[in-house]
Amino acid sequence: MTEDRILPIDNPHSHDGADIPPVIGLTLAILAASTASILIRFAQSEAPSLVIAAYRLSIASLILSPVLFVRYRNDLQAMNKREVSLTLISGVFLSIHFVTWITSLEYTSVASSVVLVQTAPLFVALLSPIILRERPSRSIIVGLILALIGSLIIGLSDACSWGDGLRCPSMEAFLGGSAMKGDLLAIAGAAAGAGYIMIGRRVRGTVALIPYITLTYGTASVVLIVLMLRAGQTPFGYSSQTYLWFLLLALLPQLFAHSTYNWALRYLSAALVSISQLGEPVSSTILAYFILKEIPTPLRIVGAVIILTGITVASLRPTNNT
Repeated sequence: MTEDRILPIDNPHSHDGADIPPVIGLTLAILAASTASILIRFAQSEAPSLVIAAYRLSIASLILSPVLFVRYRNDLQAMNKREVSLTLISGVFLSIHFVTWITSLEYTSVASSVVLVQTAPLFVALLSPIILRERPSRSIIVGLILALIGSLIIGLSDACSWGDGLRCPSMEAFLGGSAMKGDLLAIAGAAAGAGYIMIGRRVRGTVALIPYITLTYGTASVVLIVLMLRAGQTPFGYSSQTYLWFLLLALLPQLFAHSTYNWALRYLSAALVSISQLGEPVSSTILAYFILKEIPTPLRIVGAVIILTGITVASLRPTNNT
């Protein structure tokens, strides 16, 4: 059986066996992942969100499939019914994650969307006592509270304005506003991403990486294609430039970034790898500023900082030895 599972780490900072320093690999992965929201915005000028999501996962699946059947066929055949079922469910959650998050970029800013969708680890912490039977520590609870406060501030920043004071619309207009719709979609994407993460936690203990992500991406692509067709949308007829955005989405944030995160776990602690991903919203916001000319408001910056602080606090929770 091919062995590529995450290995225990005696020294979290060891680089032994790595062709390049893992810190450099993580930095490149963060930059690759940060291009996702920008590429999506470019593609949305011509293609619907469902089509973008379907192409992103379909191309990634097609690239991984030959690797799966040539090098990991035995691992695939060794999967039992429970592992296969959980992997397929994981793919459904992944499809929901992408369609809600990508759609959110139609309504709200890159800064708000990428920060809110990064709250997925906090949903994991919230649901772990029920699904994984893991009790949250005090630091996780503090992190959840901070993330909630930050999310509310971002919601306010997308609907309210500063004049002589804080001016906000009525509650009905606030909840029905375009930016708020985008913020809620991003949060829904985070919740779906949490389901994907928790299932992955269970399955990856016994299933190799390539079979798991290939089946997960493949399932997500099938679900998205079905949704796309039911919505009356077509995968054909776009410009060559839009198809280039589809390809880059599959190659950079989907395959390169996520694969590098998993590779780095062989050399760095899971906490360090997890915390490093907090650089994604920051670098995405910087890219949006220079490329899309999106300037984050002061309230949005405050909310983002509070959310990222909450995620950091939760990620740095001490190991429970009791």
